Amino acid sequence: MEMTNAKSVLPNEARLATAQLNPPEVPAAVVGLGLMGTSMIVCLLAAGHPVIGLSRNVDRHRDVPDHIRALLEEMQREGLLDKDVDSIVKQFRISADFSDLVDRAIVFESIVENLAVKREAISRIEATVSNETVIGSNTSSIPVALLQEGAAHPDRILGIHWGEPAHVSRFLEVICGPQTDSFYAEYVVKLAELWAKEPTYVKRDIRGFITNRLMYALMREAFYLVEAGYATCSDVDRSFRNDLGYWATFAGPFRFMDLTGIPAYAKVMEDLLPELNCGKSVPELMKRMVESGAQGIRNAKGFYEYTPEEAARWEKLFLKFSYEIRALAAKYPADVGNTRVTSSLEVK
Repeated sequence: MEMTNAKSVLPNEARLATAQLNPPEVPAAVVGLGLMGTSMIVCLLAAGHPVIGLSRNVDRHRDVPDHIRALLEEMQREGLLDKDVDSIVKQFRISADFSDLVDRAIVFESIVENLAVKREAISRIEATVSNETVIGSNTSSIPVALLQEGAAHPDRILGIHWGEPAHVSRFLEVICGPQTDSFYAEYVVKLAELWAKEPTYVKRDIRGFITNRLMYALMREAFYLVEAGYATCSDVDRSFRNDLGYWATFAGPFRFMDLTGIPAYAKVMEDLLPELNCGKSVPELMKRMVESGAQGIRNAKGFYEYTPEEAARWEKLFLKFSYEIRALAAKYPADVGNTRVTSSLEVK
């Protein structure tokens, strides 16, 4: 990887100017071949990266290449890929040996959301790769500071939070820990734009980052409304889909307040915020669902009732919707390159 030494005194702009930003010249790896890891691999392959998928149990994942091919062919049908699928698939291989990561320029860990397990994976990655290989953890809530503890080179460790389906979604969060060299974060942001993402650069580490802090605050209130008897799950979902859900792809909360008039929101906040649920424990309804073994459409058991056929239909519909909403959102202004804010009002 042609990258200036992380200890360089040059400004990031100069260091980025010499960094390798041509995906075919940036070999990548994904540790973990679950649902998310596989779709991350598809995204990276589609962008041109040679990719290794690492798994402790290669036999268990022998169908992964076929699944990757199917997803690439689907991207091709949907107009998101104009390259030859056969040649792309040849750029992928599976391994069970961490030593095969020796030449990787960027490695993503996408395993279970468990701090100890992730730290072990990062340690094994560091034992193999070069000192400047970027290491990204696909964590949805673990602070990067905790992942950096005990690392040999914590300056190149980042949180890189993907959204499912990773090969379709434009979402990506790039999160700095307290020891992260911002050069590596800015480098990944630049690469992510080549992955057809609209990356969010989170400059300070905080549990849950941006999207999950917003989403789980909303989910907590949703559980409260159901558990307190104000509405059913389907009522809450219906209200969300037809109001917040309808404009959320077009604009985030601050843009939406600009579009619809700021003062009214301040007035509502005065009256409403003191009334919102601020519980700090897992909602009882969620506990009961987990205890019952519910996994959602994965096992046709969730907040809604499904037959196996209905669960499979919802899974297909979600992927179809992801392609269609991406195409619709692309018709409207993107936030990338249009992020100027009223600087005199920014919170310091």
